[in-house]
Amino acid sequence: MANDPINDFSVALNGIVQTVGTLVQQLVELVNIGINAVGGAIEPLVKTAGQLVEPLVKSTSDLACKVSTTVTPVFQGKPNVTPKA
Repeated sequence: MANDPINDFSVALNGIVQTVGTLVQQLVELVNIGINAVGGAIEPLVKTAGQLVEPLVKSTSDLACKVSTTVTPVFQGKPNVTPKA
């Protein structure tokens, strides 16, 4: 009978440790689910943004090419040269 309080304490402590372990495991799972959800939501947005920016970059590049074709003869002393379309 002298060991009953010690056994009760060890059983209670064991239960607390198991509960804390389960809570930590579930917290890790929730964080993983959250990270996957955010990644899944961001991926289509990044893809769409890339598709929207691509034509803008191409048109800016074309414009820069046309400007350089037009301006270069002026700096070379040939102002009456018309650029090719």
